[in-house]
Formats: sequence, C-alpha cells, structure tokens
Amino acid sequence: MTMRNNETVQALEWTGNTLKVLDQRQLPETIVYDEYKDAAGVTEAIATMRVRGAPAIGIAAAYGVVLSVRKQYAQSNQWRQKVTADIDRLAKSRPTAVNLFWALNQMKAVLAKQLDNPLAAILACAEKIHRDDIAANHKMGELGADILAGAKGVMTHCNAGALATGGYGTALGVIRSAYQRERINVYAGETRPWLQGARLTVWELAQDGIPTTLIADSAAAWLMKSGAIDWIVVGADRIAANGDAANKIGTYSLAVLAKRHGVKLMVVAPTSTIDWSIDNGDQIEIEQRSQNELLPACYLEEDSLVSAWNPVFDVTPAELISAIVTERGVVLNPAEQGVRGLKNAI
Repeated sequence: MTMRNNETVQALEWTGNTLKVLDQRQLPETIVYDEYKDAAGVTEAIATMRVRGAPAIGIAAAYGVVLSVRKQYAQSNQWRQKVTADIDRLAKSRPTAVNLFWALNQMKAVLAKQLDNPLAAILACAEKIHRDDIAANHKMGELGADILAGAKGVMTHCNAGALATGGYGTALGVIRSAYQRERINVYAGETRPWLQGARLTVWELAQDGIPTTLIADSAAAWLMKSGAIDWIVVGADRIAANGDAANKIGTYSLAVLAKRHGVKLMVVAPTSTIDWSIDNGDQIEIEQRSQNELLPACYLEEDSLVSAWNPVFDVTPAELISAIVTERGVVLNPAEQGVRGLKNAI
C-alpha cells in the first residue's frame, strides 16, 4: 500500500469546531480519522491509544479543552466548573506523558484570567501549542542531524514521528533531517506489544521515501554486534531533571545493549517533556496497562495460572544516554550535569 503526501502525515487535524484523530491502532492497513466534538471523546481517544506519543497527547488534550469550553460556555452559567471537570478527566487519561499535564496547565492558566471571549483565548492557546510543537520538531531535527553527521546507520524504537507529535517528529524528525543531508541506513524495532515500530514507524518513513529495515526486538543486540548502526535515536515521554528518561518499554534494554557494543543513544524531546519537579527517574510513574494486551483469550479465565506484567514504559538512566536533543539546545553526556541548564535557555 502506498500513500505519498507532499506534507508529512498528520495525527491530529483541528477543523475549526471538531478534532479529527487518526486512529493509529488501525495503521497501516486502514487510514481512518475519528471526529470528536467534546472533551469526553478526546479523553477516550487518548486512553484507548487512538492518539499516542507524548507531544501529540498534549496537543490533543489542549484541543479537548477547547471543545469543552465551546460546549459548556454556550450551555451553562457554571461553565468554568464543568470545564474544570473535563480537564480533570483529560488529566487521568494517561499517567506517564508529562506533556499532557504541561498542556493542561497552560490551558488552566488562560482560563484563570477574566476573559471577554474565553473560547477565542483558549483556542489561540491550543493552536500555539500545536504550532510551537511543529517548529520545535524541525529545530530538533536539525540539531540532531548535526550530531549524526557521518553515521552509517541508526536504529529507532517505538514511534516518535509525525504520528506522535504535532508534525515531523522528534526522533524521526532527526532521522528525516539527517536523511535529507546524506543517505543513512535506518532500522526500526518492531516494539512489542503494540508494534508501533512495525505498524507506524516504517509506514511513516515510507511515506517520506526513506527506506527502513524492520527487525524483531530480540534481534537488536545482534544488529549492534554486526556494526551496522552507530546510534539509537528515540523519543521520550518524561525526562527527569538529572536526564533520566522514560520511554517506551524496551528502551532501557536497548541502552544497556548499546553500552556493551559501543553504540550511542540519543533522546529527542521538546522541553515540555522535561519534568523539572522530579530529581530522577525513580520518581516517574510508569503506566501499567491491561494484561489482556499480552495474553491470549484462553488465559483470561478467572482461575488461570497464567498472568501478565505489562508496563508501557521503562526509564533509561542518564549515564546510558549520549545526548539529549531539545528545541532549546543539546545536552551531551547528561549524566554529568542533567538538563537543568535548558530551563532558562532561549
């Protein structure tokens, strides 16, 4: 199946009065957008992983607040309380991605003001969050590509592309920018159990004409030993002040393997992914999803002796990370200084 666009595929489309969300669970076989008219629908879209990826979750939540204001302001004098309840619901949709809470806090700050036209103000804020994310992705793409200069091969894990962001991507933004400068061999791990690498990453890169080789997650160590890659490039869902980074489950094991084989690890994320309030990765809440996502139906009986442990993320310590790339700059060897220096960077 081929679908080539002049613009990178978009996970989210704001129509002016609804939010269209690309149902990423159905990719690559089916391309379908679900349309949402209220915050409850957007909350469900995030919780059910129709939309995923930390920046995209934040952007979707921001538009969810816009939909809430649009609905409640027109219907009730108690609209502020009802919007607050919708924001609380959105905040509970996924626990690990800090961009969700960052975006909702921005929306709450706007709503705290006395506004003549609250809908216009809240929409302007959401559109700025979306616009700024795309600009940040392009900036990170160039900064990361500078670091990858001369690399013969890279590997990525999960999906940190346009599908996970406002557009262009974090880790895939770097790979896109690097590939535009010089041909580079790209490998993607399948990323179990949701197969974001197999279903999303290779499909997304193919839309941009970038050849990609898919590998089983368990083949990563052997790939590194072969000498085929110099870097692993991933996104993040939350970064602690010391540089520890939470990302899709399996990232930590890749980082350990990379250290053994002399392969470097780059984490690419906007500064909205940094949680300045936590000192290290031990404080990051790791989302646990249903064991039903792993187990065949025959093991789901009440008296079954087989259960499943299904953490969605793991935390890679800063000492295993070679570079953290943000729109405000790059931190090399973050174990030495953390990322606090980025807080006030311009």
